[in-house]
Order: sequence, then structure tokens, then C-alpha cells
Amino acid sequence: MTTVFRADFTSTRQWVAGRSSAYPQMGPTNRGDHKLDYLSDAYCPGGVFAAARRPGGEYWNCNLLTTEGSPDGFQLQADDVLRARVTLPTALGAWPAIWTWRDGGNEIDVFEYHPDNRDLLEVSNHVRGGYSYWHGAGVGVAPGATVDLRTVFGSRSVNWYANGAPVYSDGRGVGTGWHAYLIVNLSVADGTYHPRPPADGPDRFSWTCHSLEIDR
Repeated sequence: MTTVFRADFTSTRQWVAGRSSAYPQMGPTNRGDHKLDYLSDAYCPGGVFAAARRPGGEYWNCNLLTTEGSPDGFQLQADDVLRARVTLPTALGAWPAIWTWRDGGNEIDVFEYHPDNRDLLEVSNHVRGGYSYWHGAGVGVAPGATVDLRTVFGSRSVNWYANGAPVYSDGRGVGTGWHAYLIVNLSVADGTYHPRPPADGPDRFSWTCHSLEIDR
């Protein structure tokens, strides 16, 4: 396999900032998905994805980058392998994710994380079904921890790994013709399923995607 995509989170050729068809009307908000996001058009030097409290309201300015609509228009394909090194957030309400999207679906969640579930990674195949809530304390998953992620988008099985440990194999895959854009973002939980940021908490928090590569 060869590396066909290496993320530069400041690149206006690779990424579009603050717009996604995964959000109603391309954003900036998505309350139907229990998010307090107000998408920002800022890029993310150093792979730092941030959320900042907006004055006088409940929304937070949030970073989202997607390859959808970008000049390069990169899309993942069946049997690609994604590798990423991330540092997880510590603040309550933080909701980082790496995922895919195209035409109202084609979603594979490389990971989602909520610091209130300290050692839990959420991984999902919304294309053909399958998900896991995986407790990774034994391999170092925790708020503030740096974790190496690897996801194989197999046509017959999507397989997830964290720090070299197998997380989940869905046995269903994405099919041979699957393709989808890449999204990396930080959302803010609205309190429905995970605590929202406390009113007296920090006005800004972040997580870091140190590197992200796709092999084909």
C-alpha cells in the first residue's frame, strides 16, 4: 500500500472549513444531533481542533474540516487504511470525531469520544450496521491521552485498532463501491446524552489530531 493522503490541517486545497452537508443547510448549527456547534471557518494549525464559547448564548464556535467541496476533493475508498495519532480532550462537553460522509450517509465513525466516559471509544459502521463501545483503559485510553488509531475500511469488514489493540471488527464492511469524504471536527454535547460544558467551566477547549494518513 502507498500513502495517498497526508493531512495538512491548514491546507485550503485539502479541506473546506466550517461547512458540511452532514449539517442542516451545510451548518452552522446541528441541534437535531444534540450538538451546541456553531461552525467556524477557521483552519487548524498543528491539528488543534477547538471550541470556544460564544458570548450571550448556548452555542460554541467549533472547528470542522471536511474534504467535501475542497479543490482536491479527496474521498476514501473501500479497503483504504486510515492512520491517525490523536490527543483526547479533558473538558466535559467535548466531542471529537473522525468520520466519513457523502450524499446524506456513507458514514463510518473512526472514533468518537466523550471525557465523561473516560476510557470509552465509540466506533460505528452506519453503512451496513455495526458499532462498539470499547473500553480501552488497558491500552491507555483516557482524557488527555495520546492514542494511535488505525481503521481498515474493508469491503467485507471494517476493522478498528487503538494503540495496536483490536477494538472491533464488524464483519459487514462497506461494500466494493463505497466512497466518502473525510471529516475531522470537535463538537460540543448539549447535555442530552453527555454533559454539556458547565457554565463556570473553561470558555475554550480542544483536542489534537497530530497526524492523519490514508494508505491505499
